[in-house]
Amino acid sequence: MTVTKVGLFSQLLQVLPRHKFDDLVKKHQAQRCAKGFTCYMQLVAMLFCHLARAESLREICYGLLSCGGKLQHLGLKKAPARSTLSYANAHRPPELYRDLFFTLLEHLRAQGLLPRKHRFNFHNRLLSLDSTVISLSLRMFPWADFQHTKGGLKLHVLLDNSDYLPRYAYIGAAREHDINYARKLSLPPDSVVVMDKGYMDLQMLARWDAEGVYFVTPLKMEMCYRVLRQRRVPRGGAVLRDNLVQLTGIKGGERFGKPLRLVELEITDRDGQTRFLALLTNQLEFDTETIGEIYKERWQIELFFKALKQNLTLRQFVGVNENALKVQIWTALIAMLLLKWLYYKSHFNWSFTNLAATLRLNLFAYRNLQDFLDDPWMPPPDEQRPVQLTLQF
Repeated sequence: MTVTKVGLFSQLLQVLPRHKFDDLVKKHQAQRCAKGFTCYMQLVAMLFCHLARAESLREICYGLLSCGGKLQHLGLKKAPARSTLSYANAHRPPELYRDLFFTLLEHLRAQGLLPRKHRFNFHNRLLSLDSTVISLSLRMFPWADFQHTKGGLKLHVLLDNSDYLPRYAYIGAAREHDINYARKLSLPPDSVVVMDKGYMDLQMLARWDAEGVYFVTPLKMEMCYRVLRQRRVPRGGAVLRDNLVQLTGIKGGERFGKPLRLVELEITDRDGQTRFLALLTNQLEFDTETIGEIYKERWQIELFFKALKQNLTLRQFVGVNENALKVQIWTALIAMLLLKWLYYKSHFNWSFTNLAATLRLNLFAYRNLQDFLDDPWMPPPDEQRPVQLTLQF
């Protein structure tokens, strides 16, 4: 077992590409008029907020202050004051941490530190598209109006199912429809995008089809079509029908003129109830079971949102303006990326939640990071002190 002189949190921060982060700071001019409190110090404080599940500025600052000399290993001379951290979150550009998230993600992918293969046999890139609402109190955040009784922001994510990490992420107003953000996406050819029926926009789907992008989405109840050809389905399975159809109705055929594939399945929910599901796709080659499994794989983006909200500080907020909230959300995504990297790096049978909880209790423990990931219950080795020779007088 390797003996180390720095804590787990310090070793985790070493994966951050500091030179690229410094370039991003200069690009966004984020430290303009700064007086000693750097963007890196702000980043460390906000990562500590998420990894330690601190729920207020006081918990962040006092938690770092209690670590004493261990702050030097993090690159901090002293713990920040509450007013200093609050001002930085409220005024420094959140785009800095957005770009850092994608820079770190591409760095880890380029280094081969994240798995890059989904569980299907086809070689197409599988992507899941969805969004989640981050609920806010209208009394504290009146600018984030969403519904009559609550406010919120919405996190839009295009998840890459090869490593279950975002390929695209955007923070927008909760009351704006998801389709407005989906129309801005530029997707790689031959990729397969799975989504719910809220993204059913025929003009957008026609553009994706022209660009060589495949999609799988549930059919809306009000959509009309005519069956062009019935395809064979295996007997005794969950697939009921596999038809080649043409959309009709008001502007249906005009917006998407090519034939589509309609796969109807009988599925059983977790509570044992049986329901029917009709999936619309422009992928005509995959077998029917694969189409059903692709839509089932969409559940992974729901698990991503669940892990993000349950394991990081996204229920309590340390700022009240929009800038501070976006900084907190982007740094939460950076913390999520670091935890995912640890999860894939470990050889221990962790669940993601147990890994986040155990690391939370050992952030400043003097353990080798890889030893901790592979055998977390083994006590740290005793430091071997040199033996003092006895002087003979």
